[in-house]
Amino acid sequence: MTELTRQLLDLLNLESIETNVFRGQNEPRQHHRLFGGQVLAQALAAAYRTVHEARFCHSLHGYFLRPGDSTRPVLYSVESIRDGHSFTTRRVKAIQKGEAIFSMDASFQVHESGLHHQIDLENDWPLPETITDDHVAAVRKWGKQAGKWMRERPFEVRSVEDGADNAAASWIRFKERLDDAGAMHQLLLSYASDMSLISTAMIPHRRTMKPGEGSLQMASLDHALWFHRPFNVSDWLLYTRETPAAAGARGFTRGAFYSRQGELVASVMQEGLIRYRASSAAPQQNPSTVSQQE
Repeated sequence: MTELTRQLLDLLNLESIETNVFRGQNEPRQHHRLFGGQVLAQALAAAYRTVHEARFCHSLHGYFLRPGDSTRPVLYSVESIRDGHSFTTRRVKAIQKGEAIFSMDASFQVHESGLHHQIDLENDWPLPETITDDHVAAVRKWGKQAGKWMRERPFEVRSVEDGADNAAASWIRFKERLDDAGAMHQLLLSYASDMSLISTAMIPHRRTMKPGEGSLQMASLDHALWFHRPFNVSDWLLYTRETPAAAGARGFTRGAFYSRQGELVASVMQEGLIRYRASSAAPQQNPSTVSQQE
């Protein structure tokens, strides 16, 4: 097991400090800003600790409220909203310095069979074996400077170059083999779902924004995730992303995770703050935003 994968798995193993209250540690981050995907995954881990083991999350909806500090642990307080025959609902609040930095509602369901359909993939996407890993490609291009732009992660990420004006796609998989079915696959996909999602909203503007000119502030505002089918996060998943709209200094993005066999296993939507100034003046920080993007 690599240090990166061990570290992430340890971060998702929360410490129980009181009934329905858990403490999570953080991965080191540049400028000490918490990564939203980590907070999202830990909040779901906290909710799972209060739910019967026969139930699995089918959806979650979260709001990033304040910047998180990676040098301080995060407390997760779980409220039991409902325990029904088929569904269980939990509300989670992530707290630092006595204030909520994130809130989330998550719904869990017993396994049931029923009608099923999906929107199939439209393109013949290249296989991950034919694509270079993003981190490896960055090292080849920038050498030692690659770490400033593309840090090594516990996930393999291989981006697909398709030239789309408002979309992006990449193959991803967790670098450690996890064979057992369970909640950990959902926790890890929750973490990965925040990688490069809001930055997709910048794709339509990449031809008009020049590197080094102006200033850009980006932060996640909310995040919604739906799990449709069981999956293994150690297997390759195609993560397709698109940005239907941006307005009011906010960018809206949505994504889908497909298995190698073409099954739609999860869907995600997010809106994020995007403030761009053409001048070189530094942007003002907004205390109501959080989540440094990958």
